[in-house]
Amino acid sequence: MLKTISAAEAKSLAARGAVVVDIREPDEFAREHIPGAVNEPLSKLGTRPARGASDIVIYHCKSGMRTKGNAPKLAEAAACEAYILEGGIDAWKASGLPVARDERQPIELMRQVQIAAGSLVVIGVLLGALVHPGFYALSAFVGAGLVFAGVSGFCGMARLLVLMPWNRALRA
Repeated sequence: MLKTISAAEAKSLAARGAVVVDIREPDEFAREHIPGAVNEPLSKLGTRPARGASDIVIYHCKSGMRTKGNAPKLAEAAACEAYILEGGIDAWKASGLPVARDERQPIELMRQVQIAAGSLVVIGVLLGALVHPGFYALSAFVGAGLVFAGVSGFCGMARLLVLMPWNRALRA
């Protein structure tokens, strides 16, 4: 099992040459990341080794949940001394450490899905209550789609949203 380290410890190790590996998806990384970190998405981790010429790797995600939940897979991918940044990039920021931000990047795709799905459910409920009960089907359809996405790993709404003009950078 990988040991967890604080943001201050991670910064110190990185200053001595440790490689900081961000396991979030590219859209999350593009919007905000730890300066000098490399992006090795968890979804691609088994297909290529973690980058860097260091003997030490520090993995992180947004809050630490993905890294902790996938610690065995991360340890195997590291093939060297490896750590998990406790609390992820959120803890890094809370410690007052710098992050590279690009506000021109679209918000993360999963947040876009949450916003769109939540909006459609509310609209379906409002229209069902105020116009015609048949509109409740919209909420049911969106809910069923979310369940299907969770079970299968395929999210049709995410596939549709990535085609939107504001997400051009995600397709490049």
